[in-house]
Amino acid sequence: MKEWQDIDLNNPKAVLKQALDLYHPRITLASSFGLEDVVLIDMVTSIRSDARIFSLDTGRLNEETYQCAEKIRNRYKTNIDWYFPQFDSIQKLERGKGLYSFRDSTENRKECCGLRKVEPLNRALQDMDAWITGQRREQSVTRAELKVIETDTSHGDITKINPLANWSSEDVWNYVREHKLSYNTLHHRGYSSIGCAPCTRAIKPDEDKRAGRWWWENPEHKECGLHTKEEDSK
Repeated sequence: MKEWQDIDLNNPKAVLKQALDLYHPRITLASSFGLEDVVLIDMVTSIRSDARIFSLDTGRLNEETYQCAEKIRNRYKTNIDWYFPQFDSIQKLERGKGLYSFRDSTENRKECCGLRKVEPLNRALQDMDAWITGQRREQSVTRAELKVIETDTSHGDITKINPLANWSSEDVWNYVREHKLSYNTLHHRGYSSIGCAPCTRAIKPDEDKRAGRWWWENPEHKECGLHTKEEDSK
């Protein structure tokens, strides 16, 4: 990990500024075009108009997600690097286990996530020294110990930066409204998290923020493999 200067870790833009200074062009922002991601895109493009952004097209995204992505691309005049699953792997899975095998067991769900998300993510990060995510501690029990700056041991010890780790949902919404950002219209329908269409639903007012993801599973299992626990964090 490169040497970070002392900065306010509660100031996402300061974190992003130093991250881009240290790692550009070998740093990229992961976006699924949820609320946190559009906030980060607004911040990084204000720091560097050529900041790198990528997204994973799993083949099962909502139409609203594509519409949001196009609005973002047009607003900031930025390129989105899209990564797709390997066709042969998905064809083999669906021919052998059908279209909804991920609902049969946690093992099957992780297999699907592995093919549609994890493998494309590995390709997206293979030449990177750092990546940026929109994760927040408040989102779920699996992210309660999330750090702003981490070492990602799953991807060759590159640096993983979570600038919004300390933010609340209210903080995110306040930024969106203040800066008049375009965002995924699924949020108007009760979606607090954006993922694949068959695996994401709206949540009820009294439910956890991640309750709409893989709602048939226990909360402690609700990660797709993109984010694992890292070491050497601060």
